[in-house]
Amino acid sequence: MFTGIVEDVGRVKEVRSGLLRIETKLGDIKVGDSVSVNGVCLTAVEVSGGEVLFEVSPETLKRTNLGLLRKGDPVNVERSLSLGSRLGGHIVFGHVDFVSRILVFKEAGRHRELVIEVPKGKEVFFAEKGSVAVDGISLTVNYVLDGRISLNIIPFTFENTNLKFRKVGDLVNVEVDPIARYVVRFMEIKEKKSLEELLKGL
Repeated sequence: MFTGIVEDVGRVKEVRSGLLRIETKLGDIKVGDSVSVNGVCLTAVEVSGGEVLFEVSPETLKRTNLGLLRKGDPVNVERSLSLGSRLGGHIVFGHVDFVSRILVFKEAGRHRELVIEVPKGKEVFFAEKGSVAVDGISLTVNYVLDGRISLNIIPFTFENTNLKFRKVGDLVNVEVDPIARYVVRFMEIKEKKSLEELLKGL
């Protein structure tokens, strides 16, 4: 489990056959640790000299932007929560729901506005002032429209994540707020059950 507060912007050192090696300044990662890389929960299988090797399954490559990474690319890195950690962002599992395209990324005074696309029907998982993880970054939703959401990026977040390297058209990993996921699922089951009960009475 993570918080969406990026601890380091690492660099891809190697990508090959389901293996991803990154360079990071976080020195206390051990073999077996869960680490968020661009918002994807991965397990460290080898640690040596500031570099960490991860195995990446075909399913993960298919459902995230990790398959698009190339040597030298910047990636957001966060270690998993430990007991007593501060929850500075929001609860993030590292389970990406979908990959989204950046539609707008522009300056808005001292801040920046980031607009990303949302697949049809997925808007229900977002609410104004709700939370979302984008490439593992905990962000607050400004507004929700058909097919997209708008996010505010403060200068600190821009400078201390891989967002400073992003541009319109790039693909980012999106994880919806887990609370929203369970609420929507509950409502789906409730609606289905009500319909079944209604049909039984006919």
